[in-house]
Amino acid sequence: MQFVGGLPGLRKKGIRWSRQYIHKKEKRREFPKRVKVGPQTIDWLEQEIDDWMAERAAQRDGETA
Repeated sequence: MQFVGGLPGLRKKGIRWSRQYIHKKEKRREFPKRVKVGPQTIDWLEQEIDDWMAERAAQRDGETA
């Protein structure tokens, strides 16, 4: 299990949303939920982010993911 590297890791993957917008998307179940990895540290599972991105690409291409 690998993490993306927090918000900077998401940005490297092309997701440049604000923390607040990510939180709203998570609450609406429109983005993978964060994982608390320390007292003041959150991150996302890399596989979940990659799967989410693949779903977006499939939707764009008219496929069912």
